[in-house]
Amino acid sequence: MFNKTKNSYIILFLVLVFCLLSLLNTVALASTRIDSSGNDDSPLRGEIWYGNASWYGPRFHGRRTSNGEKFNKRDLTAAHPFLPFNTKVLVTNLKNKKSVIVRINDRGPFIDNRIIDLSEEAAKEIDVRKEGIAYIKLQVMTPFINSDNEENITEN
Repeated sequence: MFNKTKNSYIILFLVLVFCLLSLLNTVALASTRIDSSGNDDSPLRGEIWYGNASWYGPRFHGRRTSNGEKFNKRDLTAAHPFLPFNTKVLVTNLKNKKSVIVRINDRGPFIDNRIIDLSEEAAKEIDVRKEGIAYIKLQVMTPFINSDNEENITEN
């Protein structure tokens, strides 16, 4: 059976772990903010992921996306599990090297082994619509600051 000293060390250890995790979470959140001038110091800019992309469209057209706007299958938008809303990403179909820049406005995909769901229009741009799924390269370009004042996107 544990004595009082051993129990105290266990409790102290758990408190320290909790404090450390809280501190790391605060630092991570602070490092991904965009300041009021619109400057992006996000560590995600330039990040590259490889994986499968799928698309969605007709069944969701006109419905609300996770960020509250109406989904339009003809817009160049996409769903991603965790990237901030309005982030722009460059999606390249690795089979044919066609690329499209999309804006994240929804959450998903909700099927394993996929990293992004493209709108129907974005899927057409890189020839994913017909096959339904493609192996892609996803590169984070920049958070989208304001729809009235789009910043220019250039590849790094």
